[in-house]
Amino acid sequence: MTAQLSASPVPLSSLPSPRIATSSPKDVRIPTGVGDFDSVAGGFPVGSVVLLVGEAGAGHQEFALTSATHLMFSFDAERLHRFYLGSVKGNFVYPANVVYVSLTRSEEQVVREVEISFEPSHYASFVRHLTFHDLSSIYFSDTVVPRNWAQTSAPLLAQLAEPGATLGASDPLEGIVRAVEKDGNGNVVIVDSLTDLLVRRSLDTEAILTLVKGLRRRAKEWGGVIYLLLSRGVAPTATEQALADSVDGVLSFTWTSHPMRSSRQRTMLIEKFMPVLAHVPHEQQGRFVIRVSALTGLVTTQYERI
Repeated sequence: MTAQLSASPVPLSSLPSPRIATSSPKDVRIPTGVGDFDSVAGGFPVGSVVLLVGEAGAGHQEFALTSATHLMFSFDAERLHRFYLGSVKGNFVYPANVVYVSLTRSEEQVVREVEISFEPSHYASFVRHLTFHDLSSIYFSDTVVPRNWAQTSAPLLAQLAEPGATLGASDPLEGIVRAVEKDGNGNVVIVDSLTDLLVRRSLDTEAILTLVKGLRRRAKEWGGVIYLLLSRGVAPTATEQALADSVDGVLSFTWTSHPMRSSRQRTMLIEKFMPVLAHVPHEQQGRFVIRVSALTGLVTTQYERI
């Protein structure tokens, strides 16, 4: 099932623009890239800000990475694109690139994680379309973490000299704003993560919520889709609810177990997403059982009534 991709990098300027399936813009959506889920939910409205909240290892990060790589197959691997999304019907637009904004992890760490977690076509497509913003030097600037631990691959002065460089920001929130304003237009954006912001004592919760509300408003002009990652249980319940109220949609990922089984399984629940839930048949408005594998990324396997 591995598609062969060209070894030489393709300039981003030569990549095709986002493709719209029909001429009626009001119904345009972006598929998630998780085929069975898209066939039920119909994808996300263009410009959506989606909160992916989950228990540790339950699948919220895997969902974002699977979505990003499968959407890039639209340009890089037509056979794989048909395999994952060919049977899904909809008026879809396909973003051309992936923008990854990381607060604490380096590009090398994230790329290496994708490389050893998924089969080569996922990795090749992800890297080819990736624009990475490493905000770790800002995030750790006034902490006990030594400066050399948070160094990025490019010299600091060279990065500061770049037009719109995110390291010119004074705090992590401003860094996120600069990153998505610079490269978010029409792309898949992954912000990793709100958890890092919420545990940072120097950052006010109200400021974080305001940023998320601003992203929701601005994203409608950019198009594309923005995924915000959040670990469950880190923030108080009231803060989690306020975040849920500040975004377009919320997907919740949990580990579940059964008294008659010795194993546990991952599940996904659409907690909030009016344009999506309105199109999901009533009998399927339960938990989606999910599986993550190196070959396919994240897939849904069945539904569980709650």
